[in-house]
Amino acid sequence: MRMHKKSRLEERIAECGDIVTVADLTDKNMQRAALTPEYLPFNAIFGNDNPVYLEIGCGKGKFVCETAAKFPERNFVAVEKISNVLIEALERAKAEGLKNVYFLNCAAEVLPKYFKNGSVSAIYLNFSNPLPKEGYKKQRLTHPRFLKIYRALLKDGGVIIQKTDDGDFFGFSLESYRGEGFEILYECRDYDCGGDDVQTEHEKKFKEQGKKIYRVIAGV
Repeated sequence: MRMHKKSRLEERIAECGDIVTVADLTDKNMQRAALTPEYLPFNAIFGNDNPVYLEIGCGKGKFVCETAAKFPERNFVAVEKISNVLIEALERAKAEGLKNVYFLNCAAEVLPKYFKNGSVSAIYLNFSNPLPKEGYKKQRLTHPRFLKIYRALLKDGGVIIQKTDDGDFFGFSLESYRGEGFEILYECRDYDCGGDDVQTEHEKKFKEQGKKIYRVIAGV
C-alpha cells in the first residue's frame, strides 16, 4: 500500500535541520556520489568525542531514541532513506530533547560519503527488509557489497548487531558475514533473542504474534 506524503514534510524536516543531514536522493549513481566526502564532524555535532553507534534503517526512531536515552555516554547516528518515515524519528528526538542522536536521510550506499573509515563502534541492523526475491539479493543490507562498506566504517573490534524475524534472511546474512571475514560472536534463533537491546516497533509486534526473533553479533 502506497504511503501518503505527510503534510508540510519538507518544512518539518527543515525545522529539524540541526539534527539531520539530507542527502541528494535524486542522484541515480549513489556510489559515485559517495566519492566526494562530506564527513560528519562528530565532535562539533555532539560536543564530545564519545563513541559513535550507527543504526541503518531507523524507521520511526523508537529504537534509536530509547537506546540513546539509555546510554547517554554514547553518540548515535540513525539512517533512514524514506523521508516520510524519518520525520517521525526527527520530531521524537527533538521532543525528547536528546542531545546524542543525529540523523542521516540517505541510502546505505552513500555512508562512506559521511563517515571516515574506522569511525564507528557498532552498527545496528534492526528488521531490515529481507527482500526475498532472488532478483533483489544485491539490495539486502547484509549483501557482501554492503558488508564491505560496514567493515571499512567499523573500528577494530567493532560489531554489527542484527535482528530479524526472517529465517531465510538470517541464514543469508550469516553466510555473508562469514564470507566477508566477520567473526560470529553470538547467534540466537528463538522467541526471546533481544538481549538487553531496546525493542523496535517491529520486534514488539512480532513477539506479540509469537514469531521467532533471530539475532546475530558479527565482529571485525
